Parts: sequence; C-alpha cells; structure tokens
Amino acid sequence: MLFDTHCHVHFNAYKDDMDDVIKRTLKKGVFMITVGTQKDTSKNGLLVSEKHDGLWASVGLHPNHLVAQSFFDDDELPPEKQTTNKIKTRTEDFDYEYFRKLAQHPKCVAIGECGLDFYRIPEEANKDEVIEKQYEVVRQHFDLATEMNLPIIIHCRDGYDEQADLVFEYTKEGKLQAGGVVHCFSGNLEQANKFIDLGLYISFTGTITFPARKKDVLIDGLTEIQNVVKNIPLEKILIETDSPYLTPLPYRGKRNEPGYVEFVAQKVAYLKNLSVEHVAKQTTLNAKKLFKL
Repeated sequence: MLFDTHCHVHFNAYKDDMDDVIKRTLKKGVFMITVGTQKDTSKNGLLVSEKHDGLWASVGLHPNHLVAQSFFDDDELPPEKQTTNKIKTRTEDFDYEYFRKLAQHPKCVAIGECGLDFYRIPEEANKDEVIEKQYEVVRQHFDLATEMNLPIIIHCRDGYDEQADLVFEYTKEGKLQAGGVVHCFSGNLEQANKFIDLGLYISFTGTITFPARKKDVLIDGLTEIQNVVKNIPLEKILIETDSPYLTPLPYRGKRNEPGYVEFVAQKVAYLKNLSVEHVAKQTTLNAKKLFKL
C-alpha cells in the first residue's frame, strides 16, 4: 500500500487515458489525492474523485495562477531538451465562497495547493504587487482551511522562511488546527524543521531521485533535498509524484503517473537505510492521519 498524496491525474495530460491511469494505479495498491490549482481544476478534481474509491481531491488556487505566464520548468528537464509540457497560466482571483462550497464536498480532504512562490514571477510583472497578492490569497486559503477544519496543502518556492512565518502567525492564534503539508519540498534542513516544529508534514517528489547538478552543493555526497529526507523523522514524511510533472528516475523525461510514487518510496528507504515496506506503511499511515481517511 502506497499513497500518492499530491498528483494532478485529472489534468489535460491524461485527457486520453485518465480512467485507465487511475484504475491501474489503484490496482497497484496506490491511493491518490488529485490536487486543484484553480477554479475549474478544483471542481473537476472532485468530479473525477466521485468515480473512484481510493481517490480524493483538494481545492485551491496555485500562486502561479495569480498572473498570466508561460514557462518550462527546469526541474522537468534542461530547457534545451524540452519540447512539450510547457505550462501556461491565466490570471485568476480567489473566490472564497466558490471554494468554500467546493470544500463541503465529501471527497474534498484538503485546501490548496496554495502558497508563496517568489521563483516564478514574470519579469514584466510588478514583483511587489504579485507578492502582495500571493500573501493575500494564502491568507484566504488559511482562513478557509481553518473554517472548514481541513488540512492545508502548501506550494512554496524560494520563500520558505516567509511561508513559515505566515504559518506561525496563524498557528499561534489557534488556527490551522487540522495541520497541513509542504508539498514538493525543495528547501534546506533548517527550513524543513521549521515546518515540522509548526506541526506540518514534509512531502517529497521524484526530485529526490535526480542526480546532482553542477550547481548543487553536496552534503556527505547527497544533494540538499536528499539530505533533508535522510535527517527528518519518517513520521513527518509524505510521498507524492506531482504527476504529470517531476517524473522520477528511471522514467524521467516521460509523463509522470501516480503509480511511480513507488520510486519515491524506494529512494526514501535507501536514504534512511530502511525497508521499502516500512517506508510504505509509515507514509501511508501519515497520509491517512493528516487527511482523516
């Protein structure tokens, strides 16, 4: 039993074979949470989750959708090797009442993904205005998660310290009681421990299987993210694919699928010198505890 706690199996990347992908993933013994990133994908994720036992959904507005942009993600493949999977976003505002209604769906298990992303701000945009809007929208998500008593799914990039400060602000006021997870973590060990001290889980994707790049600083032969995996408690770890993105080795360069979460589990086991079975059992227990399943 494995649990892919963050995928997008209802996205257009699966428009021709979505049901087949979901069925073969479930047949492998892998549960899934398919994550909303804007109004339409949040609604559609819930509709897809209705059709399958073992599949749940979250609702939220990704920070990259607060401003229109188009980009390749360097974490996928080097830009010179990318010919497909270009990500396009449009400007959208957070409609609190719309998402509040979606969050009442019995298959909705979390609010998000949402968060601070200082890495992906278009050069032509007013950076200060974009960041101000990100803060405003994160607060709206945190308020909704508090009201609905649902965990929060945080997307963050190049803003972990600021994101932790915002979580601290809410938790010290007794809010965000349902906890949450920092998904696709890419920060350092100190930052990971900040979130753990705030009661959150840390989730890892196929990026932990990637070999070191020239710009990476190695820690005892490990990349920074691998060092985080090694040194935080397994009881605070979730695993995910973020599919269709961030395909782990040995399939990097191809479309990711939720079933490939097994390779993330294998790498966690290797880095922590544990059996894959133990990692699978504990991370699944962690997921069920956080998402109340």
